[in-house]
Amino acid sequence: MSGTKCDVSIIGGTGALGSAIATRLVNAGLRVFLGSRSAEKAAAAAASLGAGRAGAVAGGSYSAAADTSDLIVVTVPYGAQASALAEIAPFASGKIVVDTTVPLVPPKVMRVQLPAAGCAAVAAQTILGPQVRVVSAFHNVAAHKLAMAGPVDCDVLVFGDDKAARERVIELVRSCGLRGLHGGALCNSAAAEALTSVLIFLNKAYSVDGAGLRITGNLQSDQA
Repeated sequence: MSGTKCDVSIIGGTGALGSAIATRLVNAGLRVFLGSRSAEKAAAAAASLGAGRAGAVAGGSYSAAADTSDLIVVTVPYGAQASALAEIAPFASGKIVVDTTVPLVPPKVMRVQLPAAGCAAVAAQTILGPQVRVVSAFHNVAAHKLAMAGPVDCDVLVFGDDKAARERVIELVRSCGLRGLHGGALCNSAAAEALTSVLIFLNKAYSVDGAGLRITGNLQSDQA
């Protein structure tokens, strides 16, 4: 896939969440580029994931990943978010960047600790600038659940100020085998980001193996 466009690039593609999303997308028939701080590590992970599927997966640096796709998914920890976004910013103009960041601040990850910007997604938009359409998603689904084969009993709330960009990310979520739902403006991402700490608490308090979020009711697509 080197030198050609792919369908989706994943920044942090060798991590737990990034690799789980990548696997589901490749299984759905999409071409994926894995971006890592270590280009060698990304290339090795791509070779493993793409075994037997010629041209399906490539790997390299963050900048190479951002340069090769118009849809970029950022799956790095909160502490690495700002530096990763700054690195891909020169390659992200005019593109959609899906930020999955949850502002967890160890050791108190069961307490909501939203950043001064209001949420990590709004902070991402500030770093990337108005020429990038930032959408946030995948906050409330456990990476190890995504890594398993089969359906995941969890909805994915999708936030962004551009409805068309949100819709494209909802299609991406669907490719992963989950239901994506419009959650409104990017600032609303604060609700899902905060809820992650609550889910972590529930996991511990009730011995749950990856609590998730499911929205009830008869949701109509034209109400988004």
